[in-house]
Amino acid sequence: MGHFARLQLVGRITYYLGWLSLLCGALVQINIGKAFFTAMSLTKRNLFEVSVVLFLICVASELRAVVLPGVQAPGVGKREMAA
Repeated sequence: MGHFARLQLVGRITYYLGWLSLLCGALVQINIGKAFFTAMSLTKRNLFEVSVVLFLICVASELRAVVLPGVQAPGVGKREMAA
């Protein structure tokens, strides 16, 4: 697995984990499963902070995968200039 693919995988995983933590925070907000998250010592604020951190990691790894100097994305070729 290449560097580009690994960064995209990390971005994809953190993206879905971020949405999952936001969903869990919404469930706590509307008092569904509040006892479950309280037993794990997770508050609404903690779930929100986790989702923000995961989304930041997602954005950083996607940007790094696209902008890395010297590493070319698979399937992307250099275009020749028209004369």
